[in-house]
Amino acid sequence: MDLVLFDLDNTLLSGDSDFEWAQFLIGKGVLDREVQEAKNEEFYEQYKAGTLDINAFLDFQLKPLSRHSRSELDIWHREFMDKHIRPLVGANARALVLCHRDVDSLTAIVTATNSFVTGAIAREFGIPHLIATIPEQDSDSGRFTGKPRGLPSFREGKIARVESWLESLGLWWGSFERSYFYSDSHNDLPLLNKVTHPVAVDPDSTLNAHALKMGWQILSLR
Repeated sequence: MDLVLFDLDNTLLSGDSDFEWAQFLIGKGVLDREVQEAKNEEFYEQYKAGTLDINAFLDFQLKPLSRHSRSELDIWHREFMDKHIRPLVGANARALVLCHRDVDSLTAIVTATNSFVTGAIAREFGIPHLIATIPEQDSDSGRFTGKPRGLPSFREGKIARVESWLESLGLWWGSFERSYFYSDSHNDLPLLNKVTHPVAVDPDSTLNAHALKMGWQILSLR
């Protein structure tokens, strides 16, 4: 059996689900466009430079979830999937996932984006496991607190979260003949270096240069 891990934003999706969720809320009049877009740009530049403070970013990104009931957010998310996400799901990405599922690989999405935004996207791809940043919620009401719970699924944190998940299944890296990770970003180099078959998907310039140097597969899904 193979282990197959997929990054989500700008890898399986031809866009960024975090960004699209913010745009959706701006369209609803829930977020201020000028403030949100300025902060998003600031964080995105840090992400590209490899200097992103994930805790500061999550503080900003998760706060809007805490201002609304879970039932209202769930209704909005269904609309979000139709208008913003399904148009970003390409045939090549679906075919790649299906190729691995058809041979009974253990598949998971591993993403820094929070599980509220990404849970339905994983189901859209038919991927049964999701390793994402977890937004903390009240155990009684289900309302989000605006804070993350546990270790964010980002950079080296992705390795720790994957290993914890594998342990919960009674597995480890050595349980698999081959392990794959598909990603577009140099921020994912820790996990890309961990698997036996790293694949750079429509990679940023830093990852592209590294993949060429290391002889890694480079793939385009666009």
